[in-house]
Order: sequence, then C-alpha cells, then structure tokens
Amino acid sequence: MSQRRERSEDGRELLFDHGAPYFTVTNPDVLSVVTEWESRGLVAEWKSNFGSFDCFTNKFVNTEHQERESKKYVGVPGMNSICKALCHEPGVDSKFNMGIGKFEWLEHENLWSLIGLDGQHLGHFKGVVASDKNIASPRFTAITGQPPPLDLSLAPELVKLHDIPIYPCFALMLGFNEPLSLVPANGLSFTNSKVLSRAHCESSKPGRSSTSERWVLHSTTEYAKDVIAQSGLEKPSKETLSKVGNEMLQEFLGTGLTIPQPFFMKARRWGSAFPATSIAKEEKCVWSEKKKLAICGDFCLSPNVEGAILSGLAAASKLKGLIGTL
Repeated sequence: MSQRRERSEDGRELLFDHGAPYFTVTNPDVLSVVTEWESRGLVAEWKSNFGSFDCFTNKFVNTEHQERESKKYVGVPGMNSICKALCHEPGVDSKFNMGIGKFEWLEHENLWSLIGLDGQHLGHFKGVVASDKNIASPRFTAITGQPPPLDLSLAPELVKLHDIPIYPCFALMLGFNEPLSLVPANGLSFTNSKVLSRAHCESSKPGRSSTSERWVLHSTTEYAKDVIAQSGLEKPSKETLSKVGNEMLQEFLGTGLTIPQPFFMKARRWGSAFPATSIAKEEKCVWSEKKKLAICGDFCLSPNVEGAILSGLAAASKLKGLIGTL
C-alpha cells in the first residue's frame, strides 16, 4: 500500500500508487475498521468503471456490472495514507529508516533484543510483531548478502516462515498530457497477454490531482519471473528497468486503444508482490506464545489488503490477550 513521488523532466510532481491499486472488503471485522477509516477521511470508495481487455481479439469487455458488486476502496490522498495514520495513533512511537538486522532472545530476562542493520542496539522488548515475509527466508540473504534477521532455531514453532514462495511483479508508472479518452475504463485487467496483467488510472481516484493523466501498469507474474531469472535478485539496473518499461509500454500501446506517448515513464520492481501460499489460514497469524512474537501479513491468510488487515488484527489479539503478563 505504498505511494511513489516522482518528478518529470519539466519539474511536475507526480504521485503513483505503484503497489496495490485499491482493496475490497468482505469480512465484517475488516469492514468495521475500514468504515472507521472512511469516517476519518483516510479512505474513500473509488467509483469508476472497470473492465477486461483481451489482447488476442483486441476487444474490450465491460464488466462494470459485476465489478459493482464489491466496493473498491483507496487511501486518500494516497494508498499509504492508512499506514501513515496508524503510525501516528496515540501511544505509538514510530521510527523510520531503521531496518532490523537481528532478533536476539535473552532467555533469562524473557526479552527480545533488536539489533539494527548497522549493528546499532535498538532496545529490549517484551513482545514483538513483524510483518515481513522474508524475516527468516534465504531470499533475504540472496538480496542483501546478510543472514535473515530471525533465526528460526529461537522459535521452531515459526518454521512455516522459512521460505514463503512469492509471485513477483513489475510496475510501470506513466504520465500523459491528455486523458486517454478512447480507453473506456479507468481499471483494466488483461487476458491473453504475456506482459501485462492490469492497468489503472491513478488520476481518476478520489483525492488525487488531475493536472495530468497518470496510469500504473502491472506485469504478469510470468514476465517478471523471466526478467528476474535473467537479471538476478539484486537491485535491477537502470538498463533492465528501461527495457522492462519499454516492453510494458509497447504492449499497452499495442492494444489498439489509441494511447499517446507518455511524457513520463518509470518502471519499478515489486519483487515480493504476492505470496504464492497462505501459511496460517486458520490461525490468521504465526504466533510464539512463549517468546511473545507474532508474525502477520497477507502471506498468512490471503494475498490482498483485506488478508493483511485480518492477520494484523489476529496478531494484535494475541498480544492483547497477554497484556497483563507483559
């Protein structure tokens, strides 16, 4: 649920939700939370038309009627608005730009000691919640060259976290000088495309600037896997991202929807975009009662924002149940 701030060559500020474009809600507990966010102006319903485009027949299928069955919510003025607000809730002391390099368990004190990526001691804690699917994964080492922060021998009951399979994705951010008036929907899913999975018009969302037309395209998993197989897990080079951006743009331009050339284009890798499995469907989070460590996220329950919220609520419930003993 992140938003990216970019600047065009002529100095225009451009904002893109380059991760999740929106989220839907079916669970009543999540709906209660989202309704409260809505009352605070943190989220709004994105009322627009959505459809599917078949890249084989080059035909657009309007699915607005079916889509209307589930409301689509977006953060206002960006998808990161919700997380920003949570960081400033009463009693929360937020620290940013601070990566955790190591979890150490102090057996005699029954405390966690957290060490930063730079080796700095960050303090002792009676309980910890983490939401990074790579916290105990060899993927962390492949990307950073460092061992994973959490040694699973400290909490064998968390063994499910060892290596959660993921589906990667590339996101392409585009800025246009004019509206794409011949594209008959602000949200598209693509079928029969090896490159594109979906596209969304950022500037059509509530609370967004409409001084320019902005779109975000997401690649297919297969396309992203092929690129990563060739370029590796390390941070992609400018050349790789430029090639990805051009290929995704050409696929978009090739739809026959009369799309002009953009004035701004930038690709990003979303390496751990979607978990390929759910590791705690019943429990909704992974929990060590003895160590008072909860791991939550979309990889626990379902690979979407609602799944992440439900998992977070479950982790909070575990710690709240122990509040008197902490």
